[in-house]
Amino acid sequence: MEFSDEALAVAEQILGKLSSLESCEIRLGWALSSEFKRLKHTVSAIRTILLNVCEEKKVSRELPIGRQWREEIEVGNWREPLEDVLYDVEEVLDDIMTEALRRKVINKGSNWKKVTNFFSSSNPLAVSHKLENLRIRLQDYDAYAKNSGFGKHVPDRTKFDFAERVPDKFAARLRREQYFLPKSDVIGRDLDKNRIVDLLLSRSSSSGCSSIENNISVLPIVGVGGIGKTTLARMVYNNDAIVSNFETRIWICASGDLDIRRLIEKILNDATRACHAHLDLDQLQACLGSNLDSKKFLLVLDDVWNEDPEKWAGLKDLLSCGSCGSKIVVTTRDRITAKIMGTFPMYELKGLRNDDSMSLFIKWAFGEGQEKYLPEELLRIGMRMVELCQGLPLAVKILGSLLYTKREEDEWIAILRDIRRIERFDNVVLCILKLSYDELPLHLKQCFAYCASLQNNIDISNFDLIEAWMANGFIQSSNGSQDLEAIGNKYFHELLSRSFLEDAEMSFDNVIIFVRMHDLVHDLACLIGTGVLHVEYHTELIYKRPCRLIFERLYGRPRHLLFSAVNLEGKEFPQLPLELKKVCSFSFEFDVGPVNKTFLDTLIKTFKCLRLLDLSGSEFQELPSSVGGLTHLRYLSVSRNDDIQALPNTICQLVNLQTLCLSGCVMLQDLPRDFGNLWSLRNLYLTSQVACFPETGLVEGLSSLQYLWISRCYYLESLLEGMQNLSALRHLYIYECPNLTSLPAQSMRYLSSLEKLSIWKCEKLNLLEEGNTKIELPRGLLSLLLWEIPKLKSLPRGFENAAATIKYIRIENCPCFEILPQWLEKCISLSKLQLEDCMLLESLPLGMPRLAALQELCIVNCSEELSRKCKRETGEYWPWISQIPDFINRCDMNSNVLINPLITSPDQLSSGSNCLTSAWIRINCLDPD
Repeated sequence: MEFSDEALAVAEQILGKLSSLESCEIRLGWALSSEFKRLKHTVSAIRTILLNVCEEKKVSRELPIGRQWREEIEVGNWREPLEDVLYDVEEVLDDIMTEALRRKVINKGSNWKKVTNFFSSSNPLAVSHKLENLRIRLQDYDAYAKNSGFGKHVPDRTKFDFAERVPDKFAARLRREQYFLPKSDVIGRDLDKNRIVDLLLSRSSSSGCSSIENNISVLPIVGVGGIGKTTLARMVYNNDAIVSNFETRIWICASGDLDIRRLIEKILNDATRACHAHLDLDQLQACLGSNLDSKKFLLVLDDVWNEDPEKWAGLKDLLSCGSCGSKIVVTTRDRITAKIMGTFPMYELKGLRNDDSMSLFIKWAFGEGQEKYLPEELLRIGMRMVELCQGLPLAVKILGSLLYTKREEDEWIAILRDIRRIERFDNVVLCILKLSYDELPLHLKQCFAYCASLQNNIDISNFDLIEAWMANGFIQSSNGSQDLEAIGNKYFHELLSRSFLEDAEMSFDNVIIFVRMHDLVHDLACLIGTGVLHVEYHTELIYKRPCRLIFERLYGRPRHLLFSAVNLEGKEFPQLPLELKKVCSFSFEFDVGPVNKTFLDTLIKTFKCLRLLDLSGSEFQELPSSVGGLTHLRYLSVSRNDDIQALPNTICQLVNLQTLCLSGCVMLQDLPRDFGNLWSLRNLYLTSQVACFPETGLVEGLSSLQYLWISRCYYLESLLEGMQNLSALRHLYIYECPNLTSLPAQSMRYLSSLEKLSIWKCEKLNLLEEGNTKIELPRGLLSLLLWEIPKLKSLPRGFENAAATIKYIRIENCPCFEILPQWLEKCISLSKLQLEDCMLLESLPLGMPRLAALQELCIVNCSEELSRKCKRETGEYWPWISQIPDFINRCDMNSNVLINPLITSPDQLSSGSNCLTSAWIRINCLDPD
């Protein structure tokens, strides 16, 4: 974030904590109220100065953004030490609140042994002195700022040139591996799509395929950033003629220079839906040959930068095993790359026509179908803005999103004036993005800047992103009673509505599960998020900032560290500079393999201020007990670790821990003895070898738990009956527990907050057996997913308890499912019913016409009898089915027409490593079927 924004955000967090510390003071028995009041007064003064700075930035918005950013840094020479002090203050306040929470756990009767802690009952004086010293340091900066006129300065506008500072080719980028594409979002590209489809379907001009050149044709699509190359490639990729013509289609996001090993691995992962990270280069090459041999394939390489002909020749030679007519589509901004790789003449993608650009703008600025109601003056100003966007769809979309909430003519004129001042610079899209960023409220700026720490080539899970925002303290409840996940979800949707996030993928119950970020939007996040540092550990340490090519000099303490290494086996954790030891999040950039205990112990002891620790994808047998000393930790992941067998009991000292990811830990024997002490735990992702959870002690203290994901617990036979203590539980997911025979009949009905229940791949679960028939779902359930439950014949009578509230039901791949219960007619709120691969289901309940709220009915691959009854115009069910807005009826066994369930099928597991483990990978850490 920009210097004043970030400092202001920390100051706001400090003031919020000071307001809630009165109860902590009472609980601790410390007399700190006077220190809190004095500190609050000083921080408020600093906050006022920073607010003035933010106001003055609006005055200087006519600056080209590169100049403006550079001069903000020059004006804010005191920014780094001020931020250091503010972060130090926040850390001490967090320590006080942590100690208060720890004592609350102990006083509630926990058998947790008292541990040594800096804030012992005999040490309140030390805390008081520490707060006073920090307050005095802040006063010094307050006095310096006022004497220097800081916050009253409008920078000189005559110095730097932004156009020279942002080379398109080297900008950091976040790309996507998936191909979800809402058709309504694409305007003005049908002609380009048809031309490229024709080129790809054309036969080689030479007879036969006697050479590599004839065997594989390469079509480069070239254009500037934001012009829509990836969108066009996706349209082509999903075209019906293309799908039917190519035996195999593969989509790879290259995101930079050609790395042969990495690309081969990604091609294999996409082609086989299997993970190949464990193979060496020779094995990968052999595997590639066997999988593509004699197949006619289409390969899309998205976002390529390559000026090395030898690299491309090596990769192309490996791909020559495909049959005649195989094609490769390459998208790139670089003409040299296109010349090196192309066998077709490069296809140069031009900007949209003005009328297409205007249609796109109207859709995003006013909403679809609003053309007749547009104020003429706003429309005239909008046309002038769109002309300045140079036909770039991303620029038009971002601009429309920026103006969506503005309806005053003066507001539009001000934006037009800003765009005119920056139009002479090369990167118009990035400049418009910066204008849109400037309009964000402070809390959204903080959340967006964090996206610079996300890896390339991943889908962004809304679960992960919100959990990370919470861990870093970006989400605060103003009155202490608001749900943090609900606030985070609101932030997430605001960024999506402003086009900072895009391409949302929905679950079957209309919840967004994944989004993507355009590469140029990620470029902006990297420019803004200067607190992110990449550390590469090979023979020496290499430090990289995401925006290292923009400014030679960077300010600010790094807050998020991404660590990468090729092989850590037997290595010790390196010595790092002192200023890096206060980072608040640590993640491996990709799966690093075996890591020894000494390495982990040194890592943990180095970063004592961590709020987020992501060790997913690393392999170790034992997590060091020193993890219990990370008192600020909110997020811990050790997922995708096949070796770990136990967790130290010291992990139960992490009273601030909100998210714990243990999915994919298939050798984990049990949970720690004092697991119930994790009072702040809100999200638990669990894989274990346990057969039965203990009846007492495990969940009594987990009153904050909202999301429980149980996956790949192969020996699990029953869930714990004490689940009624999970009064806050909202989502319960049970995946691939083949020996699970029952659900806790006595406690399920008491899960009063439960909104979603999803069960899939549980082979022995029979909900109609004696004992299970007494299961009652809680009133208030909204979503039910039952998938691959072979013994399921119907829905238990006790499920009727949720009839009044349930909105979404999906039953899939349940071969014995033969009847829907009559009480289904009582589901007055039911909006969507999906039935797929239930071959014995031949009828629907007679009371179905009473479901007035039903908007979507999908019947796919069920019995021919049911399909006949639902047949359009002639089926006996058609008179009332015809009233349903969205109806699908197919008995084709190869149909694949439904949108994603809550999590897509296990075969779609990507092997790409994530900075944060996605909800998908957390659940599906398994070898493909």
